[in-house]
Amino acid sequence: MPGQYPEKIRSLPLYDGRFDAYKLAAKDSDVLFASYPAGTSIPPHTHETDNYGVITRGALILSIDGATTIYRVGDWYHVPAGVEHAAEFNEETDEIEFWFNPST
Repeated sequence: MPGQYPEKIRSLPLYDGRFDAYKLAAKDSDVLFASYPAGTSIPPHTHETDNYGVITRGALILSIDGATTIYRVGDWYHVPAGVEHAAEFNEETDEIEFWFNPST
């Protein structure tokens, strides 16, 4: 799997989803160390988790409610549970995502 993460993170279980990530399970949440090849496009979708993320390499183009924002290294973003959004990655990108159960 691509991504520039330390060996300890690369030894975590792989996430089984629509993108590549190492998954660290935590109480009432998941932590994903995700990597996206240049040209990756994730179509509009929703999920049940309240998501926060920080870009560690590259850039995320995130569209929520008709507004598009570019997040770069060090930038944090938030996607509330149930809100439709889409993502694009024009360059190789790594990020750390925190998926919180909205009931916590």
